[in-house]
Amino acid sequence: MSNRRTFAIISHPDAGKTTLTEKLLLTGGAIHLAGEVKARGQARRARSDWMKIEQQRGISVTSSVMTFERDGVTFNLLDTPGHEDFSEDTYRTLTAVDSAIMVIDAAKGIEPQTRKLFEVCRLRSVPIITFVNKVDREGRPVFELLDEIADMLALDVSPQAWPVGMGGEFQGVLDFASGTVARPEGPSKEFQGKRDADVELPPEVAENVELAQIGYPEFDLEAYRNGDLTPVYFGSALKSFGITELIEAIAEYAPPPRPQPSDGGEVSPDRDEVTGFIFKVQANMDPNHRDRIAFMRQVSGTFKRGMKLTPSGLGKPIAVHSPILFFAQDRELADTAEAGDIIGIPNHGTLRVGDTLSEKNDVRFTGLPNFAPEILRRVALVDPTKTKQLRKALDDLSEEGVIQVFYPEIGAQWIVGVVGQLQLEVLISRLEAEYKVAARLEPAPFDTARWVKGEPKDLADFESFNRANLAKDRDGDLVFMAKSAWDVGYQQERNPKLAFSATKER
Repeated sequence: MSNRRTFAIISHPDAGKTTLTEKLLLTGGAIHLAGEVKARGQARRARSDWMKIEQQRGISVTSSVMTFERDGVTFNLLDTPGHEDFSEDTYRTLTAVDSAIMVIDAAKGIEPQTRKLFEVCRLRSVPIITFVNKVDREGRPVFELLDEIADMLALDVSPQAWPVGMGGEFQGVLDFASGTVARPEGPSKEFQGKRDADVELPPEVAENVELAQIGYPEFDLEAYRNGDLTPVYFGSALKSFGITELIEAIAEYAPPPRPQPSDGGEVSPDRDEVTGFIFKVQANMDPNHRDRIAFMRQVSGTFKRGMKLTPSGLGKPIAVHSPILFFAQDRELADTAEAGDIIGIPNHGTLRVGDTLSEKNDVRFTGLPNFAPEILRRVALVDPTKTKQLRKALDDLSEEGVIQVFYPEIGAQWIVGVVGQLQLEVLISRLEAEYKVAARLEPAPFDTARWVKGEPKDLADFESFNRANLAKDRDGDLVFMAKSAWDVGYQQERNPKLAFSATKER
């Protein structure tokens, strides 16, 4: 039985994901002070959000990886971008985890973004533990929240705890398993370790608890691991309620590394050969060295430092001499890694999102898509002599999955495509900060893009008529730039032999 637990936290912006991440790291002994690692004035910001724009906006734009150990279990926590414009990056991160914690604000219930991310988990039947946060503030009635989760997500819910009052009447959290109540202490009303046994609950709370234990199903491990049932915990990340219970639930119930889909059937974590896939590429983590780090989810085998792995995109093996295990900004070299671990592989652009890495190069993992962009813009340089730097920057950023870049067949201005508006701001800010390129975005005459596939002859005919609307993506694949959805439909009717696709496997 593997002692690895690789999980992500999904939530709507502002539900408290970053605070929860920190408290889990704190409880797991990975950091010693909430808010940072080494207290140095300005450095006291959430350490997992290290990119400049994230620090300005307080949102997680990049998915970081944090590894910590507790009671013999190694936890790999993948931080997902919470902002909806980064749904693609989040989607890919969720392909690399075995389970997830869904954080819900007690006052707001399930919000659109939570629901979207949940759908992604459902596609891959990723089991979910629910954490209802902020119960120390005024919130909605507990039954209402539980029923909303059950109805909106079509899941069985099994409460494992119950808040004793909320907001001004908050007196702690009752844990069903131990029958104890975690109590707030001190002027800040935080949880500092005080638990009362044999508690007399206020009559209304006692009645609700009894109803809940009769009315909702008991926790069933198999139903949870199949993605049909979610255990629900209550707490406050800010005041440290419910954090220990959450870590213990992940250690005890969350699945160890699961088999992953490949073109030759599922690859089991017990396979001897080291295999893995790249689900994210991050450039310039360290501004002093123009480095790029590919994040690999290890699927099987025992990885040893210096091992040679062959990327599916290249065909020739690369030796991984300085792999990185993560703790936010503090990097440490890893000597070995097991299935379920995330390894950072420094490289100069050879590894790309969606690549499979293996010792024998006979397996390809599937299921990491590119999505058709919903916003298209032309990139115009402020200083025309910087064309070469711009091309390099756009290629880098498209490899990371921040943007997609299209090179039109006619016309010199390159076009970038994104899924959401915020990605454009990140693009301009990073062009300036990391590549010293000043650029502005102008409206493009196109509204959406589709990948076009078909027989060479049919493609050639299509190209000769539509050259003004065609571009190549960075892999050299043909893309039809459409002025509207109607345009796409019209071309599909006229060219029945061609496939116009809104996603492309990476």
